[in-house]
Amino acid sequence: MKIASKENPVRLGWLREQGLRMDAAPYLSGAFEVRKLLERLSVRKDLLGDLTAGHDGGIFNGPQFRRVYVLDSEHGVPFMGSKDMLRSDFTDLPRLSKADAMSAKLSYLQVKPGMTLISCSGFYAGRRAYVRPDMAGFWSSQDVLKVEADPGKIKTGYLHAFLASRFGEALVKSSVYGSAIKHIEPHHITGLPVPRFDSVLEEEIHDLVEEAAKLRAEFQTGVVGATEDLFRTAGLKKLTDLRWHDQPRDLGFEQRKLTPTTLRALNYQPRARRILDALHGVDHLTLGEICQGGQLGSGVRFKRVDAEQGHGAVCLIGQRQGFWTRPEGRWISPSQAPPGIFAKDETVMIPSQGTLGENEAFCRAIFVTGSWLEYVYTQHFLRVVTGTPDIPGAYLFAFLRSEAMFRVLRSMSTGGKQQDIHDVLRARIPVPVLTAPDRERIAETVRGAFRKRDEADQQEDKALGLLEQAVLEHSAF
Repeated sequence: MKIASKENPVRLGWLREQGLRMDAAPYLSGAFEVRKLLERLSVRKDLLGDLTAGHDGGIFNGPQFRRVYVLDSEHGVPFMGSKDMLRSDFTDLPRLSKADAMSAKLSYLQVKPGMTLISCSGFYAGRRAYVRPDMAGFWSSQDVLKVEADPGKIKTGYLHAFLASRFGEALVKSSVYGSAIKHIEPHHITGLPVPRFDSVLEEEIHDLVEEAAKLRAEFQTGVVGATEDLFRTAGLKKLTDLRWHDQPRDLGFEQRKLTPTTLRALNYQPRARRILDALHGVDHLTLGEICQGGQLGSGVRFKRVDAEQGHGAVCLIGQRQGFWTRPEGRWISPSQAPPGIFAKDETVMIPSQGTLGENEAFCRAIFVTGSWLEYVYTQHFLRVVTGTPDIPGAYLFAFLRSEAMFRVLRSMSTGGKQQDIHDVLRARIPVPVLTAPDRERIAETVRGAFRKRDEADQQEDKALGLLEQAVLEHSAF
């Protein structure tokens, strides 16, 4: 949509409706068309600010504050930033000091199931997420805006469905302001119009959103349980509570019998060597042996040729987006890319280019199955594909997603600014080999978890579909 031309002149009334904003965002984002569409609805519209209750009227973020992180879960609470709220697996969230979190200044930053979270600062400003049951007891940063529905006025799941829909997305993102650093403040969205339909429809949409949240919580429980089951059955339960930072730092150690494979001190890290020694002490095969005939390497490099969604395009997933509940990627033409950009079922993907920051994706694992087979993936993922039929990819994922393997893979870093995972060292990683029934039980736990994740997406899509259909049916043309 053009702002000004002979065919599309600027109208003073439009500018007044947008708070006299002179930037293009409220007009180019589609928000203006959405507002006009909602005005034509033959149903009541309530303002978002009138449907919320709680701290500061139910729409709030928080103050900037000094963050004190702790290592022990007994003294800390899981802490989310604006990127973290998009994730499907919260296992490795940093922990904010519980003493600080519970203070009068920060206690209200605790998220509650049923809230809608909106990232309100930075590149990801405007994205939304629903607080799942397993997120109770999490805290969020000042960069996460919280919308707490008044249950006496509106169902939490229905309100989230509207904010997450294409209508809500356009309205929320049109509220973003700023150039280098984007922002949304609570007062920017309090006036958003929320259409109200009959209670039966709103209840149905709410139930679907709640069911999706419940299934995603069960997904989290499933993948964590599979990893714990594997290490416990292998007699390596101590590796599930690694307490990495409580161990002495890797300073002043000696390494004998060096080989030309690597001379980098990090690759002989004592803490990682202790993990490898424990793995060598049980029945195992190396990762290279298991992937013989499969794949243990990066994807193909290729030129990206952009294409429009819905016209034969596929969504390209990068390292960071691979950890999101609903990934957003670049749409490209698969016909202009080489074979191998898709992943085989039960491929383990490990981001293999990055830096060594604690909260980076580098060396953490994701699993490709179900609906995620429709995506294509960048060459920056290390692809782990089993070549041993009786050791499934789901079993490997349960192993490779662990904190122990994250630390081992980090210790195998090579390169300069952007690290990679040493191709020889990664092939030598010992993988515990349990009995066939144990392996199948663990693999099926992982598969069941990912089936629930796909079902959650379907329930959420159904909720959004019902809302969109209702909006279009009640539009007056």
